Amino acid sequence: MIQKIKGFLFHNTSVRQTVAKNTFWLTVGNILGRLLRAGVVIYAARVLGAEGWGVFSYAIGLIAFLTIFTDLGIRAILTREASKSDDDDHLAKLLSTSFFIEVALVSLASLIVVAIAPRITSLPAVNEILLIALLVLIFDSFREFGFAVIRAKEKMQQEAGIFILTNFAIVVLGLVFLKISPNVKYFTIAYAIGTGIGTMATFYVLRDYFKRLLFNFTSKLVKPIIASGWPFAISAMLGGLLINTDVLIIGIFRTAEEVGYYSAALRPVQLLYILPTILAISVFPTLSRLAINSQDKMRVTLEKSISFIFLIAIPLALGGVILGPEIIELLFGNSYLPATLSFQVLMLTVMVNFPAVILTDAIFAYDKQKLLIVFSLIGGILNVVLDFILIPKYGIAGSAWTTLIAQSVANIYLWRKVNQVNAFSIFPHMKKIMLAALIMAGAAGVFSFLEFPVLITIGLASVLYFGILYSTKEPLIEEMKSAIRMKVS
Repeated sequence: MIQKIKGFLFHNTSVRQTVAKNTFWLTVGNILGRLLRAGVVIYAARVLGAEGWGVFSYAIGLIAFLTIFTDLGIRAILTREASKSDDDDHLAKLLSTSFFIEVALVSLASLIVVAIAPRITSLPAVNEILLIALLVLIFDSFREFGFAVIRAKEKMQQEAGIFILTNFAIVVLGLVFLKISPNVKYFTIAYAIGTGIGTMATFYVLRDYFKRLLFNFTSKLVKPIIASGWPFAISAMLGGLLINTDVLIIGIFRTAEEVGYYSAALRPVQLLYILPTILAISVFPTLSRLAINSQDKMRVTLEKSISFIFLIAIPLALGGVILGPEIIELLFGNSYLPATLSFQVLMLTVMVNFPAVILTDAIFAYDKQKLLIVFSLIGGILNVVLDFILIPKYGIAGSAWTTLIAQSVANIYLWRKVNQVNAFSIFPHMKKIMLAALIMAGAAGVFSFLEFPVLITIGLASVLYFGILYSTKEPLIEEMKSAIRMKVS
């Protein structure tokens, strides 16, 4: 039995087993890693207060926005092409050329941080930690480059281990540094060192792949890589407007304290955003193969993946809206209750964001990434325009509504385009899911009204939801049971 478990968790034997294994490891790694980081984030937010937390969040938000420019689709291209190549010589050239492109992009982003960012930052206290935050940008960029190689080889157990190590280092160092001196600068230093440890671990794990990293650059591959990646790059940049500009624009019109409130509301939602990403990363290599070899299997995979995403997203969104005040108070304390409305609105984006991750990967698997430009153009520009209209008048609540509206409009376009490429339908799965979610939401509202502790309410509501799906023999639940039995046997 032990050998079977080890074989399942550490070796690739079939498409279904590989997807299941990778999903397992990415789920464990991302959930455990991000829960670790969430713990120190919550502690730091309480220690630093809304204003101090707002300064840190603004700096990291600026860095996250610039990180978009350190990829430009290079990592996705590397994962896609390396997953299809069995030629070691070509792989070495692809890896080396991609690495030097990454170095050039990271250098450009670093120059922007040093020369331009201090001039556009609206919160003076942010300038004191920008150079430290720059290290986070550099370390994160090269760690993600390494993860692209790991994903191509479908060895997500390595990525999971590194991600957990990185976040464990951030937690330990964050607690130690905040204990030594509870201020923004010390916490940022701890954050940077933790990400650096993760980057070193990544390069150590990939040392065999990277032995010839510096000696196989070929200019012949630069143009094909960039040509394949630029549509994805533009969509990523525009998508960055959708994700990262809210905090930056709030900092322009409002106070650091309000930035802190909004960041507190956003953090739990961003933690949830990783759930569809886990499935998408695991399924992407399979989608890339099916897009070429089998339209029917591609359609079935899309339907099941997106339906499963909604099975998770709908109860999360409804539960977040109903229990919003209790969740914010539990995580951040009474002083962060002004973040409640923003949190409730942002929780609704879960139902929009979750399926979009799978749809985006499907577009990319079909090598139609140019479609993502329009998708991101719609979302990014609409987000910025509405931010400038709504934030001055409605503050952080206006920013949350902006995010929901922009994501919804952009995703209408995305759904239509994927259906044009390969028509699929998820409606047969949605009846039981919606019924179970509505019953769960009503029960959660009753439990909240009766002043049940929020964790007990969440537990009872979850048991009720999945119990209904199980008792009504929801096909997705039945298929999960069947898959688990097959893996165990």
